[in-house]
Amino acid sequence: MMRALVFPAIGQAVMTDVPRPDPGPGEVRLRVAAAGLCAGDLYIYTGKNPYVSYPRIGCHEIAGVVEAVGAGVTLEPGAAVVVEPFIGCGTCYPCRVGKPNCCANLRIVGIHQDGGFADFVVVPASHVHAVPAGMDLVTAAFAEPVAIGVQGCNRGMVTAADHVLVLGAGPIGLAVAEVARERGARVHITDLNADRLAVAATLGLATLDPAADLAAQVQALTRGEGMAVVMEATGAPAAMRMACDLVAAGGRVVILGLVARGVEVALPGLDFTRKEMTILGSRASSGCFPEALRLIAQGHVRYLGIADRLPFSTAPAVFARLAQNPFAHHKVLFEMETP
Repeated sequence: MMRALVFPAIGQAVMTDVPRPDPGPGEVRLRVAAAGLCAGDLYIYTGKNPYVSYPRIGCHEIAGVVEAVGAGVTLEPGAAVVVEPFIGCGTCYPCRVGKPNCCANLRIVGIHQDGGFADFVVVPASHVHAVPAGMDLVTAAFAEPVAIGVQGCNRGMVTAADHVLVLGAGPIGLAVAEVARERGARVHITDLNADRLAVAATLGLATLDPAADLAAQVQALTRGEGMAVVMEATGAPAAMRMACDLVAAGGRVVILGLVARGVEVALPGLDFTRKEMTILGSRASSGCFPEALRLIAQGHVRYLGIADRLPFSTAPAVFARLAQNPFAHHKVLFEMETP
């Protein structure tokens, strides 16, 4: 048996004992050391995640130690690893063209199968990455959200020549901004929530006042050209629409935020040709974990320091608190006590 945080149904998060899973062929069992709480986990709790089935053990931001391996696995027990949680089928069109994160038969650890809010988790050996020497596992658990930032910057082809504006200063917006800054871009960020914007400022990011005219601020910063890249990390249709106004002609808009199923976004049709802008989606990550771990190891990602690192035993209370106030914690990472 093992301890796990189980979501039995919408609005319920129960710490209980469940059977410890055994690895099958090609799988590894990890002793979880650290488990990050993502907005997707909160959506499981509040019933807003359209993909999950109940009961479910959530969490896809996982760092741990290989504890047992299944047939055909060459990894040695004791290896420190992080989990890449999006598992593609390998045969559909997206997988064939190198986009397993968009797999037609996608499985996500912590959504379609049990995840890391437990003492142990079983995942494919093909989807773990070695933690760099000297990096503690709690720090390594940030690799997944940082990889999302890497994917977003890859999609937007961010370079040192670019002015980049990030809409949304939540964990993903900060990850995107810090990756873009490491690439040498001139990065600005904004958010309607004053506390989140203040956190961004403490990380040394240049902020724009959301209460003032954003378009005017952007025009002043770019000599009237607009931003080369606008990263939308809010999930708000209005922000997606605004991104098209703020991007330069010939620029790129990258949509990382999620809207609810069925929600439509109105975009300025004339600007598709007038600006010849490129609008790109960005989903999780594909092939980005090595760069994410490198950026963390080299100290380029400062937002790790703003997370609340809490004992795993507090998880039920944390979910209840976040359901009442989603801004109660900027970012939460649970440290697993020794079972």
